[in-house]
Amino acid sequence: MHKKETRGWLKHIDFILLDIVMLQICFVLSYWIWMGVENPYVYYLYRYQAMLLMFCQLLVVLFTDSYKNIIRRSAVEEFYAVLRYEVSFMVLDILFMFMTHQIYLISRKFTGIMVVMYLFASFLIRQLNKKRIFHNAKVREGRKSLMVITSSSLASQVVDKLIDNSFQEYRITGIYLMDTESSGRTIRDIPTMGKETDIINQIRTDWVDEIFVYQPDNMPYPMEMIDAFMDMGITVHYCLEALNAHSDGMQEVSKVGSYRVLTNSLKIVSAKQVVYKRIMDIAGGIVGCILTGIIFIFIAPAIYIKSPGPIFFKQKRIGQNGKQFYMYKFRSMYMDAEERKKALMEQNNIADGLMFKMDDDPRIIGSEKKDRNGKPKGIGNFIRNTSLDEFPQFFNVLKGDMSLVGTRPPTLDEWEKYDLHHRVRMSIKPGITGLWQISGRSDITDFEEVVRLDREYIQNWSVWLDLKILFKTVGVVLRHEGAK
Repeated sequence: MHKKETRGWLKHIDFILLDIVMLQICFVLSYWIWMGVENPYVYYLYRYQAMLLMFCQLLVVLFTDSYKNIIRRSAVEEFYAVLRYEVSFMVLDILFMFMTHQIYLISRKFTGIMVVMYLFASFLIRQLNKKRIFHNAKVREGRKSLMVITSSSLASQVVDKLIDNSFQEYRITGIYLMDTESSGRTIRDIPTMGKETDIINQIRTDWVDEIFVYQPDNMPYPMEMIDAFMDMGITVHYCLEALNAHSDGMQEVSKVGSYRVLTNSLKIVSAKQVVYKRIMDIAGGIVGCILTGIIFIFIAPAIYIKSPGPIFFKQKRIGQNGKQFYMYKFRSMYMDAEERKKALMEQNNIADGLMFKMDDDPRIIGSEKKDRNGKPKGIGNFIRNTSLDEFPQFFNVLKGDMSLVGTRPPTLDEWEKYDLHHRVRMSIKPGITGLWQISGRSDITDFEEVVRLDREYIQNWSVWLDLKILFKTVGVVLRHEGAK
């Protein structure tokens, strides 16, 4: 029988509970410093604030990876992680208090004392808990006997990687070399056995808790051997050499139909994370569609007067994994813009032609009108500079063709020019905004840099990253940075 490792945030439940308890302790101590020694929970306002803080902590735990790799963090990394964690739940707390018109009821000095106290207290308790874990791991070291089975060429590498682990619970008692007759040599003082050894009888008589098989690519699967171990009830950890050949992306064992498979992907997300992202998209899509209706009232007449025709521009774009869909925008260009684009390709700021961006695009409605600096100031330039033309895409978000945050969808002719590595951009749903948009937008003229940023977003995606990009997008739009 093998005990499965706890995954997800539950494996850090001790740190989560310690943080929650520590915040309540700091809450009480801050109240004592500010108001005197008495029970703050007897007062409804402070009892309510204490519960709200706990709720905000749990939201941050559920929606972010704040505890990811907590055991491996250095002291400096841990301090900044605690700071980010505290800022996250305090922002949620203050935002809620502000929206419910209760922000003025809590003392700023009391809150300030609590925040500073908690920052250092949480950092200290996390470090102490890590010391406890390291100590327990050292005490447990060698508790389980492990037999390693691999090839002679891989043996040293496998043993080194198994031993160089801070939380090693195994004591490697032997190494069986699948491709050699000889035995007797040692690796890290661990004896080796060759094919002349009857490994089945050896394990039958010796103490072996678990088997680790590292299968070389050039050798057949040792079916009879593994079946014999399973018959004895010994847990077998089976690893293919090919599994460790890809350093990029993520891997997990899953099922396709009745087949158990190894899934490789740049980013593997849980069903819960997908639901969170879709809920955020629906909420943002509803708000965005309402704003689109309001904006329509004001800019639709201006567009139609200057360039009679449809107010909305519909264009076929490439969505997730090459799926085509119609993307909607407020029309900011003259009706013949697509025909004129071919004649303007020489002025494209993106040299390889994989996207189209140009300064002072003459296809924009009213661009012939200039300001005192010679810059175009037509209605089309206004709605593009303020990103108002993007608002109808909230309808695409509601439909599910797009997301609030993602990668920008290419046109069909751009998609056809893509090299293989460019197509990684569309391995997720396209978005209204993304990492590229907040990193320079039209100021970035190297398409490879666009692809790099999009790939970085995909590999590091989280709901918290989406929220950060959305907040930064608001600032970028208000400052008109990179919009053309």
